[in-house]
This record gives sequence, structure tokens and C-alpha cells, in this order.
Amino acid sequence: MVLTYSAFDSGSLWLQSEKAWQRVRDDVMALPNFNASHRALQRRLVGSATAVEPDGSGRILLPASLRQVAGLEKRVLLLGMDKRFEIWDEDTLNAKRAEEASNLDAQASEDMERLVL
Repeated sequence: MVLTYSAFDSGSLWLQSEKAWQRVRDDVMALPNFNASHRALQRRLVGSATAVEPDGSGRILLPASLRQVAGLEKRVLLLGMDKRFEIWDEDTLNAKRAEEASNLDAQASEDMERLVL
């Protein structure tokens, strides 16, 4: 499994299988690196990627450097998000959810408006 920063959300880590990670890594590294935002994304995702292996109890050790940058403290939540997991500090995720809930109507895209949930 591979652990790295979230490409989109500060305060979150991504955990994904090696196979899923290779596709993401290849797509990100294929971006032209003369663009500063491409280089920043490459550094954020690929430069910070760390291979992790579950121990005998199925636990993984989150490296201190990734925990610190993501602001992971005592209580951490793991969200299943299709091909990856997101790892959040509980307080950070709760604050993000509250912010998103208050802005959801204003931020609904045309794609979201077509969803039947």
C-alpha cells in the first residue's frame, strides 16, 4: 500500500493499493513539468509517497512527517473513497464537513444537480 498527501484537501492523507497508486503516479508525472502547479502537485503526491505494510494485526504505521503535515492528532478517521482511503484528523474532518454543509447549495455544480440520490 502507498500513503501520500491528499491532492486536494489539506489535512488529509491518501492510502491506496500499489496498483491504484501506480496509475495516479504515472498520470501526475506525465504532466508537463514546465508548469509550476504541475511541479507542485508532483512534489506533493509523488515526492511524499511512502510504501506502508500492515502488521500482523492489520495496522499501519503513519510516518511522523506525514502525520505532522496532515495535522493528525489523537483521533483519526478512515474514509473509504472507492479506490483509496482518506485519513483525517477527526476535528479537521468535522470542521470541513460543517463548512461544506453550509456551502453545498451554493457550490452545487451542474453535474451534481443531475444526480438522483
